[in-house]
Amino acid sequence: MNTIETVAVIGLGYIGLPTAAVLAGNGIHVIGVDVNSGTVESVNRGEVPFVEPDLASYVAGAVSQKKLSASTETPSVQAYIVAVPTPFNPDHTADVSYIKAAAQGIAPQLVGGELIILESTSPPGTTQLLGDYLISLRPDLSLDGADDKPAIHVAHCPERVLPGRIMIELVTNDRIVGGLTPKAAELARALYAVFCQGEILVTDAATAEMAKLVENSYRDVNIAFANELSIISDKLGINVWELIKLANHHPRVNILQPGPGVGGHCIAVDPWFIVAAAPEESQLIRQARETNDSKPDWVVKKVVDAVGDIVSPKIAVLGLAFKANIDDLRESPAVAIVERLSSKMDGADLLVVEPHVDRLPRQLSGLANVSLQELESAVAAADAVLLLVDHDDFKAMDRNLVAGKPVVDTRGLWE
Repeated sequence: MNTIETVAVIGLGYIGLPTAAVLAGNGIHVIGVDVNSGTVESVNRGEVPFVEPDLASYVAGAVSQKKLSASTETPSVQAYIVAVPTPFNPDHTADVSYIKAAAQGIAPQLVGGELIILESTSPPGTTQLLGDYLISLRPDLSLDGADDKPAIHVAHCPERVLPGRIMIELVTNDRIVGGLTPKAAELARALYAVFCQGEILVTDAATAEMAKLVENSYRDVNIAFANELSIISDKLGINVWELIKLANHHPRVNILQPGPGVGGHCIAVDPWFIVAAAPEESQLIRQARETNDSKPDWVVKKVVDAVGDIVSPKIAVLGLAFKANIDDLRESPAVAIVERLSSKMDGADLLVVEPHVDRLPRQLSGLANVSLQELESAVAAADAVLLLVDHDDFKAMDRNLVAGKPVVDTRGLWE
């Protein structure tokens, strides 16, 4: 049974804010903490700073009922959920600086008995690192009550949700909870049981960390097969979309759809954490990552070939998000492709269409030959069209707009 009434969620991004809103909607008093004052102000107005279906109503309701508020300062509460970024370093090891920064805010507030949950996707051992770091900041406390020092309880509970369905899957998906101690795992299990309708599976922290990485590596390997198949098919003059459709009629075959690469903060990142932890043993996982990471360069070459001898071509680039119908650009192969096209094709104008954002991301905003445009005007002006994301807006587009123009369709949307 849950005994926790107050929770601080550190990091109000794509996972932290939905988690805070769901907890608040189930009666927990939640304080969201974020370094971005704009995000804090938005939440305190009952608004959300990014697109996610149904999140706005959750946040607005929780704020109006005074169950959810936000701050740039870490408060004193009974439980902390750390949902900060864990990007990788140039050598593909995890950058845990955001986790340590969160710990530095939490440590002064601790008195003993608190639950600290790491939700950030992490390599095995990171939850232990967090626990040890907190104790180094607060040597008067312990992780297990040793030496009669008050204990804090540290656990890992990785998110397992799909952008665009977060508010549904937070509640309905099974959850994995791993504790540094059995007590920590049980406290975390009880807290998530407040809203989780799926099964809550309890294990140790390192296994919970590895489970999330394995799930996304499995998906990455399967996507790599589809992406490699698309390159092979193109070389052989075979329509890969028809090929996959036919092959999937086999009762035990389910090939995924290829694309311009792999994006998002999970599948594009998590496998590298396994590779970094066991570099000699993770040959297949490494190759899948390299295959998917190389796909944007193949797309760039296809666009250059499609444009041919056109002088100063205008290219309509449809989509920047890493998947359909969201505004999330993290690790998006589409952004990388536009950046590389801008560098490779100095004389080209790249007319970018992304209906879910109102400004170009930082990587593209300073490029003189890249501009954000409306769909119909961009396609009408274009000498060639590059489709990178299968947004509904592009599915509904009048196909006559691209008639007679070279088209590179990386999603098979118009096949």
